[in-house]
Amino acid sequence: MRINRYIARAGVASRRAAERLVRDGRVTLNGEPVSELSTLVDPGDLVEVDGTRIAIPSSLTYVLLNKPAGHVVTLRDPQGRPTAADLVRDVGTRLVPVGRLDAPTEGLIIFTDDGELAHRVAHPSFELDKVYEVVARGILNEDDVRTLERGVVLDGRATSPARVEILSARSNATRALITIHEGRKRQVRRMFEAIDHPVESLRRVRVGPLELGSLRPGRWRHMTEEEVDALFDAVGLERD
Repeated sequence: MRINRYIARAGVASRRAAERLVRDGRVTLNGEPVSELSTLVDPGDLVEVDGTRIAIPSSLTYVLLNKPAGHVVTLRDPQGRPTAADLVRDVGTRLVPVGRLDAPTEGLIIFTDDGELAHRVAHPSFELDKVYEVVARGILNEDDVRTLERGVVLDGRATSPARVEILSARSNATRALITIHEGRKRQVRRMFEAIDHPVESLRRVRVGPLELGSLRPGRWRHMTEEEVDALFDAVGLERD
């Protein structure tokens, strides 16, 4: 395996950032500095970054969690709030969340120890769809939908085009699906605030080819082999 991919799979950095680590002389292979990106790592080799040994887990783990409202997406919280990581501790290995959901938002989040996959799923350049079920205050009209789909300005920069499907509209509330591939902080909530329809509830129901399905809030499950293969395909990776 090429050295930059090895570093990425170990979860240290993306492949591009791994290339910079090599060029900056921060990587050694069996005690010798690595200067060529074409350097190959064989089983049993010792790879170090800044003097710290790194390694790819012998078997990688891919988990889906239905995050309940009130949990923050972090490994630990200095304020003592419950974390999404608390809910997957019984998996038996250290996993990190892919991307984020704000505390009030429910729904699908991936946990894995595959650093390269995590980077690609989370990075907007790979344009992986994220689908959210929204209940927004008020009745959205055609202009509201067009505004969301064209993009709204947040922090001086327009959001990328979205897709919106109205599911129902009654009792002064609209239920809809919105598909985005960015991951800005509180993005969906802020998009609906920008058209004066604040979000009352928000749940992520799909990430790329992965569906939340009937998984109950607070529960997790291992991804199937078919799901892992589909996710790799979606972000342009090949499984070893």
